[in-house]
Amino acid sequence: MKVLVTGANGMLGQDLCPILEESGCFVIKTDIDNLDITNEQEVIEKIEKIRPDLIIHCAAYTNVDKAENDEKKAHLINAIGTKNIAIGAKNTDSTLVYISTDYVFDGTKNTPYLTSDKPNPINVYGKTKLEGENIVQEYCKKYYIARTSWLYGLYGKNFVETMISLASKPELKVVNDQKGCPTWTVELIRGILKLLNKPYGIYHICGSNSTTWYEFAKAIFDIENLNVNLTPCTSSEFKQAAKRPSYSVLDNDNIARPWIEALKDYLKLRKELQ
Repeated sequence: MKVLVTGANGMLGQDLCPILEESGCFVIKTDIDNLDITNEQEVIEKIEKIRPDLIIHCAAYTNVDKAENDEKKAHLINAIGTKNIAIGAKNTDSTLVYISTDYVFDGTKNTPYLTSDKPNPINVYGKTKLEGENIVQEYCKKYYIARTSWLYGLYGKNFVETMISLASKPELKVVNDQKGCPTWTVELIRGILKLLNKPYGIYHICGSNSTTWYEFAKAIFDIENLNVNLTPCTSSEFKQAAKRPSYSVLDNDNIARPWIEALKDYLKLRKELQ
């Protein structure tokens, strides 16, 4: 299978490409240095030249707080960029996998969000990612929308690495009133591969079960045997530019393992690679 990956140098892409290659795929890696997804002509010409069987669209504007004051750029990358990829996929009859987010929901529900629940994003990032979802559905017949959440991995800035880097602080306050599903990049990739045998549509791929950021941090430190002065706080105490949903737990239909099991494996691998 010939697979074109956008955002190949990102946190997800750097784990995704080797796993695809190990599974026997011929992978064409693209990132900003060799494909500007916001350039419609460039994108369409490249996709039509390659004619991939599958496109996995990882490239995105992901800085949730910065997006609040940079809506034009977030829209350009997450919506217009996705439109260009979707047109290319349609023209070549390629299957498109679009990576989306739990932040398309507003957090007012108190039971896990189903794929059929109506999105209502409360920040710019979530809004632009939802625009991308709608565009994919408008232009493509052969698509998978994979919503994930609280993503972490070896190759990018993320919550796990941030917590470990801050472990020596005299006191560490972490929000305890936002609930979601931590997801290791490798678990997301395994879930994406499972999608390819399922009907086209929207899916939730995230760690099973849920936790708060504080409980997530506590689990990291417990597994790492780090003695940290960790204190729970509220979202109002921890000021951020973008509003986060207080509850963004996704019903993943058991497509991935419990988040705590994946976290243990990630931290073990991380230690082995040091």
